[in-house]
Amino acid sequence: MKYVLLFLLLISARCFAQDTSVIIDEHRFTLSEVVVRNNFDYKRLLSQIKEDTTFYKAFRNLRVMGFSSYNDIKMLDKKGNIKASLYSKTRQNRADGCRTMDVLEETVTGDFYDDNKHYNYMTPELYAGLFFTRGKICGENNIVKGRNLLTSDKSGMEKHKEQLKMLFFNPGKKIPGIPFIGNKLDLYDENAHSLYEYKLDIQEWHGVLVYVFSITPKETNAEGAAKSDRVVVDQMVTWFDMKTLEVLARNYSLSYKAGVYDFDVSMEVEMAKYNGLTVPRILRYKGDWDVIFKKRERAVFTATLFDYK
Repeated sequence: MKYVLLFLLLISARCFAQDTSVIIDEHRFTLSEVVVRNNFDYKRLLSQIKEDTTFYKAFRNLRVMGFSSYNDIKMLDKKGNIKASLYSKTRQNRADGCRTMDVLEETVTGDFYDDNKHYNYMTPELYAGLFFTRGKICGENNIVKGRNLLTSDKSGMEKHKEQLKMLFFNPGKKIPGIPFIGNKLDLYDENAHSLYEYKLDIQEWHGVLVYVFSITPKETNAEGAAKSDRVVVDQMVTWFDMKTLEVLARNYSLSYKAGVYDFDVSMEVEMAKYNGLTVPRILRYKGDWDVIFKKRERAVFTATLFDYK
């Protein structure tokens, strides 16, 4: 009944909606009419959203369960044609504190692998780090408290991989060690609030009401100029469960051009529930990036997860 009444209020609020701007910790946020009218503790809510770890937790949960996955990865040339690809069905097994993986189906084209069946591209290597298991891995857990992604103890390609994990699991947080843009990725510092709009709303999502928190670049920045070259995040929208504040879905896109590299990537992630745990259900990626000393990579991939055990 509570959700029915809230849904009716949501509809009526939309008829004469007027957003409200509030100052929290000297930073400006926009609240939708329905948030204001229901007297939500939006200060606490926004604080929890800023410190969210449930997105990372959902992927850690995959380390302690079995699941099946359809994997569709395509590497593209500059005209958008497929030059290498992999389509497979895999099954991760979890037993006695260890996980292994079976490849049930696999179709490969182009130079996706080298002669030793190592990846010729970095994008599928990162994909494999999320969804594939090589050999037998034991002793893992899904605890995220106190677990920080760090680059200080890594170098070379391993450091780059860790930075990309940070970008993926903590979009909007500062990433050390990335030239020119490390600080520009922090969406919650003092400088960012002159560049971005922050809005909290309530919307219907798959038949239920959820919180929606969106971050988008301002049309003009504080200096009145057009979109600033300090803007890296083109959009980030996150859907949160109203009871638990767990991330239900997140869409984000980032782009930047610098002297030694450039990138333009977008990601869509949707979660599911299994035995009380939030887990990824589908992930879509489209990216075009170039790093000095590495070949430009253009790729699209979709991971579809199901049959959790």
